[in-house]
Amino acid sequence: MKKLGVILLIAFTAACNSMNKNEIEMPYSESDFQEVIDGKSTRLFKMENKNGMVVTLTNYGAKIVSIYAPDKNGNFADVLLGFNSIKDYQQYGASHGAVVGPFANRIANAQFSIGDETYQLPVNNGEACLHSGPDSWYRKVWDYEKNGNTTAFMIESPDGEFGFPGNKKAKVTYTLTDDNELQINYEVTTDKPTCINLTNHSYFNLRGEENGDILNHVVVINADKSTPVVDGSMIPTGEIVSIVGTPLDFTTPHAIGERIDADNPQLKFGVGYDFNYAINKKPGELAFAASAFEPESGRYMEVFTTEPGVQLYTGNHLKGNEIGNSGKPYTARTGFCLETQHFPDSPNQPEFPSTLLNPGDVFTSTTTYKFSVKQ
Repeated sequence: MKKLGVILLIAFTAACNSMNKNEIEMPYSESDFQEVIDGKSTRLFKMENKNGMVVTLTNYGAKIVSIYAPDKNGNFADVLLGFNSIKDYQQYGASHGAVVGPFANRIANAQFSIGDETYQLPVNNGEACLHSGPDSWYRKVWDYEKNGNTTAFMIESPDGEFGFPGNKKAKVTYTLTDDNELQINYEVTTDKPTCINLTNHSYFNLRGEENGDILNHVVVINADKSTPVVDGSMIPTGEIVSIVGTPLDFTTPHAIGERIDADNPQLKFGVGYDFNYAINKKPGELAFAASAFEPESGRYMEVFTTEPGVQLYTGNHLKGNEIGNSGKPYTARTGFCLETQHFPDSPNQPEFPSTLLNPGDVFTSTTTYKFSVKQ
């Protein structure tokens, strides 16, 4: 009997240790995400798979709030740069973790034409429109549906909102799988020709969002061409050029910090990496786009997408005036983005894949972020 008691005690202790090791204590609660904005209520949503991986979302901007992923020792950390409340997202960078739309990235001179009609957009980045302007869909409260580990957000955007034509209906669906994949599916319809380019603007730090810079992350990008920019305005020249052998080339693994300050005109324009890569894939094919590996934790993230491009941004302009989940400021290069999307300024660049959406057609796009570990 005594022997049985010892065995039970050992088993109980092991179970407790295992639970404590994987226990996730979030620095926020559901009430922190309950606000009323423009007459609509915001909420926090939680998805958790059988491996203990947790993703939290909010319908304010259809944002990812946190991604808790395990390291090589089974310890979980939040690998997303996020904030602790809706009020923080209103005060700080509303694009963090958000669905950016109707058009992600830059549009030169904040305007584009469809046929004989020219559309003027908000100017918020030099002379350009960036991410559809200062408000965009990431400052809107979306409708929602939740079914287990699938959460869908829906929004209707009226004709002329942010200058974009057409009454648009968008749906973004997040699914957390038991393979530690976060799948994002986008759908948009319109009743008037318009330009659509959606992305998710999450900042990642695979060491954990409170644990310093991302310069040691080893990145691979499945692209040997990019769309170079004209100057510090970061507007594309319209060319699609080879980057093989340059500091922008990630066809073989390189740490982000290895060449980020190299004497290269493009890197000087971006103050680091802030470039669109033309993925080596067939149009519309769901294919590998990029990966990132953090050696200390062993965390490994792969990105797959149907989009033609992926923007690597290394948080060059994070200023430290935003206080993150852990209570620490987000300073330059403490997070990186891998934003799957069509190319910047596509409406004004005839050689780029088209972003035109016509009535009767449906814009669809899929991106998957898959998390695992390497020893």
